[in-house]
Amino acid sequence: MEPHSVVVVSLHSPKERLWGQLVEITVAGVTLRGIDLGSFDDFVRQVLHPEGERIGLPTLFFPMQRVERVALDEPRGSVPSLAEKFASKVGQTLSEYLSQFA
Repeated sequence: MEPHSVVVVSLHSPKERLWGQLVEITVAGVTLRGIDLGSFDDFVRQVLHPEGERIGLPTLFFPMQRVERVALDEPRGSVPSLAEKFASKVGQTLSEYLSQFA
């Protein structure tokens, strides 16, 4: 997995799943610009209908001892990836959208 890949990170203690753009994976942990997977639809709504300024994604670091799995956000058969859903609803890729906050 390369930086800027769209991934789903699964954590334990407590269990969490996050979606976003990978910044870095090191022996120390995973850095991600992302959100809790359960907030995906709310994030897309906020991007489409901002109340005030547009929002980016927070940059988060998780120590490796919490990381259970890092998976590429890929389509599964006829089910599109979350990145594809984001792009179809917003009209730009996640990378394109996040570039305005760099």
